[in-house]
Amino acid sequence: MPIWQAILLGFLEGLTEFLPVSSTGHLLLAGHFLGFESPAKTFEVLIQLGAILAIVVVYFTRLWGMLLAVPFDPWVRRFVIALFVAFLPAAVFGALLHGYIKDVLFEAPVLVCAMLILGGFILLAVDRWLAPTPRFSDAMDIPPARAFGIGLFQCLALVPGVSRSGATIVGGLALGADKRTAAEFSFFLALPTMSGAFAYDLYVNWNVIQGADVLPISVGFVVAFVTAVVVVKFALAFIAKHGFAPFAWWRIIVGSIGLAALAVYG
Repeated sequence: MPIWQAILLGFLEGLTEFLPVSSTGHLLLAGHFLGFESPAKTFEVLIQLGAILAIVVVYFTRLWGMLLAVPFDPWVRRFVIALFVAFLPAAVFGALLHGYIKDVLFEAPVLVCAMLILGGFILLAVDRWLAPTPRFSDAMDIPPARAFGIGLFQCLALVPGVSRSGATIVGGLALGADKRTAAEFSFFLALPTMSGAFAYDLYVNWNVIQGADVLPISVGFVVAFVTAVVVVKFALAFIAKHGFAPFAWWRIIVGSIGLAALAVYG
């Protein structure tokens, strides 16, 4: 794999992982049109660790404070429980459907494009019409029962092109969070979800990783980390100010270009 491809794919991962545009969809389409094929799609999954670490770095002070407070603060404990129950549905279904997702859904670029477009129109509708009076203005106030509902929404993202961030943000909005809070809860939920996906994929596909894969994976990881740090720092303020319409049109445009390119080039 040329290093420039690793840089490009790492940039796409870091840019899109925490935005409601589907990082996996972007990586799969880019890999398809570049002619890049990683064994069992390990490259696409393993460079997500860079994005995970970006969350840890940006939120380090808050996460460290929460870790120290867990034994003493019931509010923090409830939030940790909420994240755990939100993580469970995708963990269970992701493990059960892992082979089908990797071998069938990841090999269907038309499906990815269709999900990007459909998700774009859903985001437009959510941005314009789904506006219940917010009950939660802090991610740590979301109770475990509603967090579980957000986790069910996250299961939709097992279909490439749907977007983990997009599904959990829409779920958060539907269950009473304001836009900024829904996005922030999605950020926190990414930690157990993406870490679990990374660990499981590494365990299942360890035998297909070759020595030649180490350098491009490492480069993609670093680029994804740096890019994701920048995105995470500014994403919440952008969403609070502009809503989700820019990301909706982004999805629709990318999905439409993808379909057109597939029609022309296959």
